[in-house]
Amino acid sequence: MAAGRGTRIGGVTAKAFLSLAGTPMVVYALRTLTQLRDLTPVVVVVSADQAAHAAAVVSQYGPWPLPLKLAHGGAERQDSVAAGLDAIDPETDLVLVHDAARPFVSLRCVQSCIDAAATHGAAIVAVAAQDTVKLVDADSVIVETPDRRRIWLAQTPQVFRGALLREAHEHARRDGFVGTDDASLVERLGHPVRVVPGESTNRKITTPDDLQWAEWYLRTRREPATDPGRS
Repeated sequence: MAAGRGTRIGGVTAKAFLSLAGTPMVVYALRTLTQLRDLTPVVVVVSADQAAHAAAVVSQYGPWPLPLKLAHGGAERQDSVAAGLDAIDPETDLVLVHDAARPFVSLRCVQSCIDAAATHGAAIVAVAAQDTVKLVDADSVIVETPDRRRIWLAQTPQVFRGALLREAHEHARRDGFVGTDDASLVERLGHPVRVVPGESTNRKITTPDDLQWAEWYLRTRREPATDPGRS
């Protein structure tokens, strides 16, 4: 999913194509996903006005070890996922949905989600909440403090049986329901969705502070700290 405008970051370039250490954000996730031998093709869903730029990026950073296709997204993220589904074989067994705004997803994280979905039909990556969570009313008054041990923060990838995900999107479209992720659509069908542990570095880049963190992460990942005891 690379069709988001990134309004909280600002600028005219779509968020997925912002530069991180000189490389478009979307390229980092693509480099990880295209290492999966059983994944083909990868559909990069972009806004129509970014299609030419996206095609240039895909070409510039190729060749890729498996086919990459482009599809045009819609007004909502949900519409963009549906466009991606339309671009693949309807008989596809498993469909993996990932946000380009999570550029540092690891291969281990992706594979664990695929394995869980292959067994259970639906799985997402998520991290356990570390902070105390408060539910508030319209007046910003706390109404509940849920048990933190039951709170998980959803990430991507999210992986589903292809037929199940298509059914979930069809029901949501029919009912006029808009969810913030694909798991919420599948949950509406009453199908259980398995959670597998994610990683703190699989962070969604949403704000200017997130961009600064991403640049720092790339620097520290590539340039390990020097042992002060050695010259």
